[in-house]
Order: sequence, then C-alpha cells, then structure tokens
Amino acid sequence: MKFPKPYTLKEIANIIKCEFIGEESFVVFGMNEIHVVEPGDIVFVDHPKYYDKALQSEATVILINKKVDCPKGKALLISKDPFNDFNKLTNHFKPFVEAKIAVSKTSKVGKGTVIQPNCFIGNNVTIGSNCVIHSNVCLYDDTVIGDNVIIHAGSIIGASAFYYKNRPEGFDQLQSGGRVVIKDNVDIGALCTIDRGVTGDTTIGKGSKLDNQIQVGHDTIIGEKCLIASQTGIAGCCIIEDEVTIWGQVGTNSGITIGSKAIILGQTGVTKSVKGGKTYFSTPIQESREKLKELVALKQLPYLLKSLKEK
Repeated sequence: MKFPKPYTLKEIANIIKCEFIGEESFVVFGMNEIHVVEPGDIVFVDHPKYYDKALQSEATVILINKKVDCPKGKALLISKDPFNDFNKLTNHFKPFVEAKIAVSKTSKVGKGTVIQPNCFIGNNVTIGSNCVIHSNVCLYDDTVIGDNVIIHAGSIIGASAFYYKNRPEGFDQLQSGGRVVIKDNVDIGALCTIDRGVTGDTTIGKGSKLDNQIQVGHDTIIGEKCLIASQTGIAGCCIIEDEVTIWGQVGTNSGITIGSKAIILGQTGVTKSVKGGKTYFSTPIQESREKLKELVALKQLPYLLKSLKEK
C-alpha cells in the first residue's frame, strides 16, 4: 500500500508515537507485508524468529519490538506492539469510510456495463466496460474490475483478510487496506467470496473462470486462463500460475504455488507447492498416477493376506 505522498520517518513515528532509529528526514513511501515489500516500504516484525528475514527484506523501514543493529541504508521504528502499530498506520492511511448510498458517487462504471438491482458498489470502485454485475453482488471499497467481466448473484468481492493474532484477551485482526483486482474477461460464479489484500492486491488474471461458491484468500494471485470449480478454498498469499485447472472441493495451504498448466483433481488438499504441467490428487497432494498406483496396490491387500493364511 503506497501512501498518498512521501512521509518522513519522524512523521510516521509521530503517528504511532514510537521511537525511531535513523535520520528523521528518511523518506517513507508506503507499507506492506513481508512477501510484497519494496524499497521505501515499512514492514512489521514482532517475533525473533523472523527478525533477520524482515531486516534483510526489500523494506527500508522495519517496525520492530526490539532495538537491534540497523542495516545500512535502512531505518527502524521501535514499538512495544508492532502488530497494533501496523494496524494504526493502516487505519490512518486507509480508514473505513461509511457508505451512505448503494452505489458510491466516487465509483466509476464503464460504457455498456449493466448493474442489476440490490448491488452495493463501494467507494473508489472501478468497473470497466461491457460488464454484467448481477443482483446482490457486493463490491467493497477500492475494488478494480476490468472489461467484459461477469459477476453472478450474491458474490462478495473485497472482504477483510482472515488474519489474526492470538492474544490473552482474544483474537486481534490485522486490518486490511489492500484491494481486489479482477482483470478483463473474467467470470465469477454465484456466492463466491474474494478477500482483499492486507496491504497489496488479491488478483484474478485475465480470462480466468470461477465456478459458484469459491473462496479466495487475501493477497492470492490467480493467473490468466485458470479454471476453478465449485467449493474450492484457496488460502491467503497463494500463487496460482497461468492455465491451472482446479476441480471441485480442493483446499490449499497458505503461501503455496501451483505451477502453470497443473491440474488439481477434486477433493485434493494442496499441502505444498507443486510444479506445473502435471496432474495431482489426494491429501497430502501427490502426482495422480503415483497415487492411483497406490490405491490399486491397496485393493490387492486382502487377496495377499488371504493367500498367506492359506499357505
């Protein structure tokens, strides 16, 4: 998430009321999670296990809960609670804005697009040309829809990320300030839910087709010309490369990559990243031919046991 203008390190420290290490005029351009940070970004870290990863990342400002040696060319924000202060920054730069009408006056709708009754179109939503948005679709703030997109009834685009910190008093949610970006010629079935990124974009690539009742988690990137069947659940921060086919009731772990032109058969649990150009099945995931050979072998087990008893 980029800020509307550059800020100094001191200005950011004043917003969250914390100590900083580095030049007070050090320039900050935005904030992001570790997997999408760029130079000029703030990243937060609150566990020693991930200190080195954050400090050596592309981020140039690290929001951290311990004074450590600051890498050359970077700056530190010293916080008692980086998770909470990261939320403060999200709420400062991307605050929740209450809707007063069903279709926001700040939204932009392209030529030839049809919006059916009872839809909600949030603030700063952009919809391209020749789209059809069926009834009871909800497009949260900042959603971007390309040209020739169809979204069927009841789908919800842009809900908050399912991302929580377990505290003694209960679960604390990481606030979402990102977007959903749906490219040209995408079809979204009925009752799909696509969560926005925490600070970046959840993206559905050009020409991809989603069946009914599919969940796509925050910051996931689905490539071009993918085909995804009903009741699939894709966790956050996944990468689904181009021309992947995912059949019904597939579930994935977070952070996995499915290679280009892979086929994931129904009810598979994608427990790890897999290469493209192959067909996969089962939980934990395996190449389908190997798994099917195992199943055939298991069917022979009763006959083998019986023959052993008869000897």
